[in-house]
Amino acid sequence: MQTLPVIAISGLHRGDNPQPGSAVIRSIRRLYPSATIVGLSYDPLESGLFATGLDSVDAAFSMPFPGMGAKALIDRLDQIRQSYPIGMIIPCLDAEIPNYFNLSKELWSRKIKITLPTAQSFERRSKDRLAEFGWEAGVAVPRTIVAPDLARAYWAGDQIGYPLFLKGRLYEARKLSFPAEVAGAFQHLTSVWGGPVMVQEPVAGEEYDVAGLGDGQGKVIGSCSIRKMMLTNSGKAFSGIVVTDPVLDAQVDRIIKALNWNGPFELEFVKGPQGYALIEMNPRFPAWIDFPSQVGCNLPATLVQRAIGRSTCSISSCEAGRMFVRHCVDVVGDISELAELSVTGTRTRGSAANFCDNVEFAR
Repeated sequence: MQTLPVIAISGLHRGDNPQPGSAVIRSIRRLYPSATIVGLSYDPLESGLFATGLDSVDAAFSMPFPGMGAKALIDRLDQIRQSYPIGMIIPCLDAEIPNYFNLSKELWSRKIKITLPTAQSFERRSKDRLAEFGWEAGVAVPRTIVAPDLARAYWAGDQIGYPLFLKGRLYEARKLSFPAEVAGAFQHLTSVWGGPVMVQEPVAGEEYDVAGLGDGQGKVIGSCSIRKMMLTNSGKAFSGIVVTDPVLDAQVDRIIKALNWNGPFELEFVKGPQGYALIEMNPRFPAWIDFPSQVGCNLPATLVQRAIGRSTCSISSCEAGRMFVRHCVDVVGDISELAELSVTGTRTRGSAANFCDNVEFAR
């Protein structure tokens, strides 16, 4: 009997700007309901830590912030593995991934599986190099100017014109309508995400999002494309509908082939008068990834199966017209749980000794 390894997943916040981790957990448990999953947390109030359904975690552990570097990360993982022998990690936050690149040998020696693109592929799709990559791959990208300092940001605004988007190095974007807004937005983005920032022209049109999984050899294992129907204030999909468009599929295939992308991805497009323009590419699943899992396209479960060398389940194409609407609920916890994680850096709900000894692979 082969058993499923303990899986560690991050990105467990599910507020108005949700992270993907809880949706990834739900997707995995749809195929492996008894999987043991531990949460890697950067905030003891991440809502996913208190969930009790499919997206619950068996234990939670506070983590050093990514800026503390790879050594702090591997030291903390070693501490966690004394009670929960993690055998697989699915990072769900962009800022974490560079540290995992630097730990490839350490993870391999500890028999911890992780699916990542190459460092070169990761850098080529970064926000400050996206326009260059788009030109190389034959994919339209809005005009983008990299601004390492405030003076350059002002200059870029004059070149592009207003309104425009000011984007953080790893995350977050601000739509600016006037030059007077540049300094405040620039200071915020660089203080949170570091520099440089990107100044990008807006593209009028409908927004599309593609979640998928690359095989590392230039092919797409499976994907789901949606048109965003409702957006949050931060521009995230609150509702979406599956679309089938060969033109969009061809764009996705071209991008993944050019990068030889390995692992999860999210591609964001705007469809304007000139067709699709790639706005950004994220190296992880999006927060709505459990939606396609419910209609036959379970990409996180497929990721797990590939990582452990198991034959993957059949991935169906998402049927056009299927849609989702995000539904917010209150999760209930106890102050003792919050205190335990805040003070000790650890919170468990059961015995670590029973960490998945009897979880069988789906047949």
